Amino acid sequence: MSTPESPAPAPAGVPVCPRHPDRESWVRCQRCERPVCPACQRPAAVGVQCVDCVAEGARTVRTPRTTLGGAVRSRDTLVTKVLIGLCVVMFGARYVLPPELYDYLQLINAQSIYIDSFAAGNYWQPLTSAFLHANTLHLLFNMYALWVTGQYLEPLLGRARFLALYLLSALGGAVGATLLPFTAGSTVVGASGAVFGLFAALFVVNRRLGRQSSQVLVLIGINLALGIVVPGISWQGHVGGLITGAVVALLLSRRRGPGTAAAQWTAVGAVAVVVLGLLALAAARMTVGV
Repeated sequence: MSTPESPAPAPAGVPVCPRHPDRESWVRCQRCERPVCPACQRPAAVGVQCVDCVAEGARTVRTPRTTLGGAVRSRDTLVTKVLIGLCVVMFGARYVLPPELYDYLQLINAQSIYIDSFAAGNYWQPLTSAFLHANTLHLLFNMYALWVTGQYLEPLLGRARFLALYLLSALGGAVGATLLPFTAGSTVVGASGAVFGLFAALFVVNRRLGRQSSQVLVLIGINLALGIVVPGISWQGHVGGLITGAVVALLLSRRRGPGTAAAQWTAVGAVAVVVLGLLALAAARMTVGV
């Protein structure tokens, strides 16, 4: 049984590719000046580079970022799409999950939900309820608003900042529904608090960038008015999300400079502590019947 012969080495004195010693390589890498065979050549601005130099160069290139610190990914909006997907999946889950399990995730009546939820130790409901919706129209409106604002804000802020803005606005909506006067029959469920936080961020970011923002104010005013006029809507959650989103956006829209990112995340962390602290205060008050 014959075995394949190893490639014959190149004659002495002939330049060979470091990766393929059996191949003559009269072309040299423009960066390291080592011989490079056709299989290892990569086009460069002048001549070619070897694959090792291309890989090393890629590691040292800094990711281009927007004015507000978001990584430039060709208008990538992955977080927006994932959030919409979660809301759609959870809306469909109401028809699959046992009713008691679905109710375990949501907050129904604004006059009793926090008392019942906090007393039962269901402290996650202010967040999980932001991914559930009362009906199809409710879902479609919030997802459309999330899609439109996310397409604009996520590329500017970056994935992590945008996600922090969304989640803190959702929790801020829960704070508003908890601390502001209740409206009989209103419900605390849906992404409306987070969406109003995105509306506020849209206004703040446009102001920081010197762009038109009057239309955003009209949009916010109309939706706030609808929340007050239309029965069953927790306008308190809208206000809470709006205020929280504005504060977080102010912190995240600082123009970049040395140490900006660390300062931003420290400030956002402080906002998270305050929001969670207010929810804990509300829980303590309601569980003792104050």
